[in-house]
Amino acid sequence: MDDWLEILATPLPVDRAIASVNHPQTGGIAVFLGVTRAEDHPSSARATLRALDYEAYDELALKQLGDLAGQVRQRWPILRLAILHRTGRVAIEEPSVVIAVSTPHRKEAFQACEWLIDTLKSEVAIWKKEVWSDGATTWVDPSPANDQ
Repeated sequence: MDDWLEILATPLPVDRAIASVNHPQTGGIAVFLGVTRAEDHPSSARATLRALDYEAYDELALKQLGDLAGQVRQRWPILRLAILHRTGRVAIEEPSVVIAVSTPHRKEAFQACEWLIDTLKSEVAIWKKEVWSDGATTWVDPSPANDQ
């Protein structure tokens, strides 16, 4: 298997991740980039989001990413995949996660990519904290109901 699973404390090599999933039998490559967006603080009209801080239990998170790779391969005909997640401070407009998946057909690539990001967010030992312009910080609940 040609899976690239990594947790990095540096900016993500998005172009390399996408290139790594190409394969002679590829008919579709789906890519998801999770990017930090500016938004208003829910409790204060004065504060705006400045960054996200990510923490991970690296050893466990990498094992969990490997488990996800195995599960996604059982559900879809994955040729290659890359899951890279950033830790540390991630500024507005920077990617914190890249998932790239290649399959023989595009629909499978889309489905697998969506399943991977949804499952990663709810099951992998990576936590996100919002950093606000007023100095406040807020831990983010990873449950699907809180993701929009």
